[in-house]
Amino acid sequence: MLQAHRWANADHLYGMAAECGLKRMMLAFGMLYDAARDRPASQQDRVHADGVWARFESYRSGHVHGTGYVLPANNPFLDWDVSDRYAHQSNFGQARAQAHQTGAQTIRDLIRQAQREGML
Repeated sequence: MLQAHRWANADHLYGMAAECGLKRMMLAFGMLYDAARDRPASQQDRVHADGVWARFESYRSGHVHGTGYVLPANNPFLDWDVSDRYAHQSNFGQARAQAHQTGAQTIRDLIRQAQREGML
């Protein structure tokens, strides 16, 4: 999508991928999950990409193996919102999408590391 200049679609998917990746790591770090309702047990953990960065940090910092999975201090998704998928395409551009792509790549790298180290 990025190559086709579909910035809005790419931007939305980067945020969703980041959210899913960090929540998977949060599960490994002890986040409780309500399987019957298919969602995190705590209301605080039911956040999207713009809020999950900080929630991840709370789980990572409290876990014995968390020191190896530090995120950059600046959350690249602070300007991302799940409702942006309804916004007009003209509201999105290459710079915004690429900043979110970089954030999603950071999380992808953490997941790969966790897989190599047996965390996932």
